[in-house]
Amino acid sequence: MDIVIRPSTPRDDALTEQIERAADALLIDLFGAVTWPPPTPPQDRTESPGFVLVAELTDDVAAPMVVGFVHVLEIDGHAHLEQLSVLPSFGRRGIGRQLVAAALAEARRRGHTDVTLRTYTEVPWNAPFYASCGFVESEPDTALLRELVAIEESLGLFEHGPRVQMTATL
Repeated sequence: MDIVIRPSTPRDDALTEQIERAADALLIDLFGAVTWPPPTPPQDRTESPGFVLVAELTDDVAAPMVVGFVHVLEIDGHAHLEQLSVLPSFGRRGIGRQLVAAALAEARRRGHTDVTLRTYTEVPWNAPFYASCGFVESEPDTALLRELVAIEESLGLFEHGPRVQMTATL
């Protein structure tokens, strides 16, 4: 399986929304969630400060297929991994790990010294996965990070289990 990680382009916008929706279905099923926040609209994702990288399966060069993406926000000089999603049918093949590594490398290239994220502590493909990628638990110590906690509360994410902030030092 040949995967290329590349910057997202406008033609990927609808795909990232579909991938996020498919990946969220895993959490919805796990939690038995009746309600769940919708995926980030593609226009919001591409217009927000930061970058989006996609994982493209290139086994069929005539028709490469986007199978995952990572979205990193850059706000107030801070890098925050906002979303990592891989199509469930391509899960557990190292694609998410490749996307995280590429996002960390790009953040480093852009001058960041660390990257934060927020995730569920008890979901195996969340906090334990990110720990295996070099992230460690940390505290929301800036206005931006505290605002992200408040947003999660308003979206009802804490109803489904404990959440944590994690940081990777670059």
